[in-house]
Amino acid sequence: MSEYAFRKIDIDALDEDVILPSDLYDPDPRGPDGVLSDAKSKSAEVRNLISRGDTVGALSTILTEPPYGEGVDEAKDLTTTALLLILNSTRSTEIPAIVKELSPEQQDHLMAYLYKGMAALGQGTDVSGSVLLTWHEKLTEVAGVGCIVRVMTDRRTL
Repeated sequence: MSEYAFRKIDIDALDEDVILPSDLYDPDPRGPDGVLSDAKSKSAEVRNLISRGDTVGALSTILTEPPYGEGVDEAKDLTTTALLLILNSTRSTEIPAIVKELSPEQQDHLMAYLYKGMAALGQGTDVSGSVLLTWHEKLTEVAGVGCIVRVMTDRRTL
C-alpha cells in the first residue's frame, strides 16, 4: 500500500507557479457588497417588470453587468434565480423577438446563464431542461455559434 501513497500528495501545493482564478481576470470593480446590493435591486426590478409583462426589459436588466468572480455567490444565485424566472415565464414563440432586441454582450451573458442552468439540472432546482434547450436553440439561431465560443473561452464565471 505504501507504493500508492504518492497519489495523495497535492503537487499543486508544492508548485510555486500556481495560477489562481483571480490571476486570470480582474475582480468585479463593484466589490462583494456592491455586487450583492446591485443583484438584490435588479432581482426586485425584474419581478416588477415581469408582473407588467415587460420580458425584454427584465432580461436586459438582469443581463447588464452580471456578477462574476469569487466571493459573490449569493449575488450569483439571486441573479440566476431571477433569470430562470424570466425564462420560465416566456412563451417559446416570443423568444426570437426578445433575443434579437438584446445586445451582443447581453446575448453572451444569456448563453452563459443557459449553460449554468444546464449544469444545475438534476440538483433539486426548478430548472426545466426543455426551456433551457429552447432558449439555447433560439439564441444560437440569432447570435450564431460565435456566442457559444465566446462563453466557453471566457474565464469569468457567472
